[in-house]
Amino acid sequence: MQPIEPLMPSDVGPDRPRWTELLRDRTEVSIRPVRKEDAAAELAFIEALSPQARRFRFLGQVHHPGSEVIKRFTDLDYVRELGFAATATADASQSFVGVARYSASADGTECECAVTVLDEWQGKGLGSTLMKHLIEVARSRGIKRMWSVDASANVAMADLAHYLGFSSHQDPEDPSQMIHSLPI
Repeated sequence: MQPIEPLMPSDVGPDRPRWTELLRDRTEVSIRPVRKEDAAAELAFIEALSPQARRFRFLGQVHHPGSEVIKRFTDLDYVRELGFAATATADASQSFVGVARYSASADGTECECAVTVLDEWQGKGLGSTLMKHLIEVARSRGIKRMWSVDASANVAMADLAHYLGFSSHQDPEDPSQMIHSLPI
C-alpha cells in the first residue's frame, strides 16, 4: 500500500482523493470516493455479494435494497459520511469489487464503519487497504473513535479488525453480534 499522506477536510469530495493500489496477488485496484452517480454500481455490487456476504454486511438477508438505501449509500456529504469504492483497474466497466464507508456522529467525534468485498476479491488485502484509507481520512477529520457492529460468525471481519488494531467484545444487547472499536 502506498504511504497515506495526511488529508485536509477540503481534500475529500466526489472526485478526490484517488489511489491506485497493488494487492497481494499483484492485482491493481483504483480507490475513489463513492458518488451520487454510482447508484447503479452500488446496487450491482450489493446484488453480486454472496448470500453470506450480504447477511454479514447487513446483519440480515438483503438481496435487492430499495432506492432509499442506495441513495443513502451514494448521496454522501463527504464530511459526516464517506464511502470509498474499489474497482479493478483492468476492468473497463468500473464495477465495484469492494466498498468501505463511515458515518460520523453528530458531534464528529466517532464514526460507525463498514467494509465489504466481493467473495472472489477476499484474501487479497483489499479490505485492509480500503479500511486503512478510511481510517486515515477519519483521523484527518478529527474523529477519535471508529467502530463497527458485525455478526459474531463473521470471522473474516474479526480477523481484519484485529489486524487493524480494533478491540472487540460481544454486543451486550445481542450475543450474536460483535462490536469492534478503534481509537484513532
